[in-house]
Amino acid sequence: MSSPDISVVICVYTEDRWEDILAAVSSVRAQSLPALETLLVVDHNATLLDRLSREYKETYAVRVLPNAGPRGLSAGRNTGIAVAHGEIIAFLDDDAVAERDWLRHFASGYADPRVMAVGGRTMPIWASGRRPAWFPEEFDWVVGCTYKGLPPGRVQVRNVLGGNASFRRTAFDAAGGFATGIGRDGDKRPLGCEETELCIRLARARPDAILLIDDRAVIHHRVPEPREHFAYFRTRAYAEGLSKALVARSVGADKGLESERRYTTRVLPAGVARGLRDALLARPGGAGRAGAIVAGVLTAAGGYVLGSVRARRGGATFTVAEIGNGIESGPGREGAAAGRVHEGGADR
Repeated sequence: MSSPDISVVICVYTEDRWEDILAAVSSVRAQSLPALETLLVVDHNATLLDRLSREYKETYAVRVLPNAGPRGLSAGRNTGIAVAHGEIIAFLDDDAVAERDWLRHFASGYADPRVMAVGGRTMPIWASGRRPAWFPEEFDWVVGCTYKGLPPGRVQVRNVLGGNASFRRTAFDAAGGFATGIGRDGDKRPLGCEETELCIRLARARPDAILLIDDRAVIHHRVPEPREHFAYFRTRAYAEGLSKALVARSVGADKGLESERRYTTRVLPAGVARGLRDALLARPGGAGRAGAIVAGVLTAAGGYVLGSVRARRGGATFTVAEIGNGIESGPGREGAAAGRVHEGGADR
């Protein structure tokens, strides 16, 4: 059986990550299963767009294009989806590099026609050269990486993680694209959850859909020095709570918090216990990890409560456009099918 054609979308926004962007593209071009194309979507940065266009002007199968929607990661991804030619569309963060068999492992997951999405494992590259002693592995999602508590191997999940993920193109035909107004959009607050909302929406549109994580599909994600500090940890946890409130408002708390309940009732208490044990054994960082887990839960819960209150008061909405020209269309009603726009309550 032949492997499906895969388009890789890398959304970029700043020249500060120039070397990282080049490394990300190089890792895609070195895949054991070649990508059909690599799409670099530039988020409203004319200087970066021009520089990348010149860099890859004569490079086969690398295309540089501007974000055709509003500023932000979701609209950038939607732009890439709209112009991609592949049967499968994979997403790679602009500050990450993929291992050689990344796409091959993604492709193998689609042998089952019911599989609509396959994600992978994201490993941190700490700027300081090592994990901060206080930083709990259970909270690696704070820095965009796979966290302790996810099951190993190839497993079925509620949602994949957006920086290392792939979807069938037909998934977007069924459910629409990524929601704008829920994830990162140039605001300083590190919001997220756009991939969670999309995956839940996809499962509703296609009840037979299977979503997988294959931990052999590995990428290595750079963690800059400012994100190694507790201030960022706290800010990101708070923003996650805000985003989760928005998702729960849209899809219902049962689905929106389904995975989080197991995480908070099983994974995190076990992490606190390990941290306290390490502290008793005089191992470095044990007390700090236990304290960070507790602080992270309380901070995220605070964000969720505030986000829920704001949503009930009817703040700004987020929208999901059909994938066609990469630009959001007009508003539609709750629960609309692909081809219309879905609106949800605000988190800010």
